[in-house]
Amino acid sequence: FHVSGKVEASSEPHDMRLQRMLGHLPALLHPNPKSVLVVGFGAGVTAGSFVLYPSVERIVICEIEPLIPRIASEYFDTENYNVLNDKRVEVVYDDARHYILTTREKFDIITSDPIHPWVKGSATLYSKEYFEMCRRRLNPGGLITQWLPLYESNMETVKSELATFYSVFPDGTLWGNDVDGSGYDSVMMGGTGPSRIDVDKVEERLERRGYQRAAISLSEVGFGSAVNLLSTYAGQAPDMRGWLKDAQINRDLDLRLQYLAGLGLNLQQAGTIYSEILRQRTYPENLFAASDAAGPALRSLLGYLP
Repeated sequence: FHVSGKVEASSEPHDMRLQRMLGHLPALLHPNPKSVLVVGFGAGVTAGSFVLYPSVERIVICEIEPLIPRIASEYFDTENYNVLNDKRVEVVYDDARHYILTTREKFDIITSDPIHPWVKGSATLYSKEYFEMCRRRLNPGGLITQWLPLYESNMETVKSELATFYSVFPDGTLWGNDVDGSGYDSVMMGGTGPSRIDVDKVEERLERRGYQRAAISLSEVGFGSAVNLLSTYAGQAPDMRGWLKDAQINRDLDLRLQYLAGLGLNLQQAGTIYSEILRQRTYPENLFAASDAAGPALRSLLGYLP
């Protein structure tokens, strides 16, 4: 699916995995999500992930181009679970920043999946001020996920994106989407406060009646269990603080990111960037709580053997 010649979304396995991670991660890690804001329709796959959760009562999709939801749904209605026809969905045609700045509504989950920051105008959806607006629109205990591309990028750009996000969400985490073990893109996740993930409770929820479709949706992109999904953990803000100390914060007044990102337009350094990110990672005892069965399995998948 292209817009002005730029790929926006696809049904390729790695793209499907990322699009569903943006939705399933916060939906499973929030204890009881009821309201969701999705920034950017794309193929509707991320928005469609939320229709599978029985607790979700309202899904607002903010899209700037009215043609996209209608046309994309002609081709992706299976992948996005026919999200446009779900009675819980409202599509708002507006600039995302204008909508988030002016709405009085707050949400349990916000997902933001803008295009690459080197595309003119999109760096405004990676700025400190944008993330601050999003944080103000979160309910207590709310979560936000944001797409972070590693492909067609460079180290300085990725550091800027991470440091800017973490400046607003200092307990934020990163979740990797690799291709054959090499980096490709990722999901930044933050919230209104520190998180604690009970691995067994997440697994139990996926096995609960009413969540079968969510479990199937995850299994279709290679996540057969909660442990599989959580094994995409790639790091957290405190571990990266030293590595990011010289990173440039992207602000509305300079939008430095769009110029940094432009230098990475035709580069293929995702594997190198992801490897460097993983070098900062330690096993997060503060983040994961798990039983004697789930804990060692997760450690093993993350490469931390007993």
